[in-house]
Amino acid sequence: QAFFCLLLCVPWGSSCPPSCQCTERAGAKAVLCSSRHLEEIPKDIPRDAVFLKLDANSITRIPSNAFRHLSHLEELDLSRNAIEKIDRAAFKGVAAGLRTLDLSSNRIRSIPKEALLALNAKLRLANNPWHCECALQEVLWEARLDPDSVQDITCHTAPREEYVGKPLLQVLDAGVNFCSVRQRTTDVAMFITMFGWFAMVIVYVICYVRHNREDACKHVDYLKPLPSAQGHAE
Repeated sequence: QAFFCLLLCVPWGSSCPPSCQCTERAGAKAVLCSSRHLEEIPKDIPRDAVFLKLDANSITRIPSNAFRHLSHLEELDLSRNAIEKIDRAAFKGVAAGLRTLDLSSNRIRSIPKEALLALNAKLRLANNPWHCECALQEVLWEARLDPDSVQDITCHTAPREEYVGKPLLQVLDAGVNFCSVRQRTTDVAMFITMFGWFAMVIVYVICYVRHNREDACKHVDYLKPLPSAQGHAE
């Protein structure tokens, strides 16, 4: 009976992952998991965590709802990992309260804009092998980026070779609009599709007319050898 009472009295959010260190910082819980050789985000992070450091590990992916239970989280450090994929709902549940999100020095080439645009947090995205495209441009325009690191968001790959190696902000300041490029590509694809359908209709009409003409000619050829009604009357 005393055992069950102990289970009920101990708050579920007070446990600490075995690979991390939990401390109090200015009255708020800080969970420190830096340089712990982690390959994924720990499942048992305390619910009352306010500061979470997962930097300098080997995490490769941020799955959907990875931090959903951490409603008090304000600062999240995921820098210096091997993150390549971020799901659309990766930060669902923490968007409202998160103030700082550090994703710098990873292996991120692209990111769903839905994953970041709902956040009010200040973002650090520097030193990733970014592929410069419309989604990244929209993030740069609409998200709250750390002004000290925005110049380090560099095009590792891009639609045109001349943009490679340049800061994305510099490319955009030069008048490049990756979203309009995508729109033009879409317009061309729609034009080609419409032209293809139009060509199919024209071919069908031509074949239909030719087929009817051939049937008419056969009918005329069939009627020619038949004796006329006048011949029978004579």
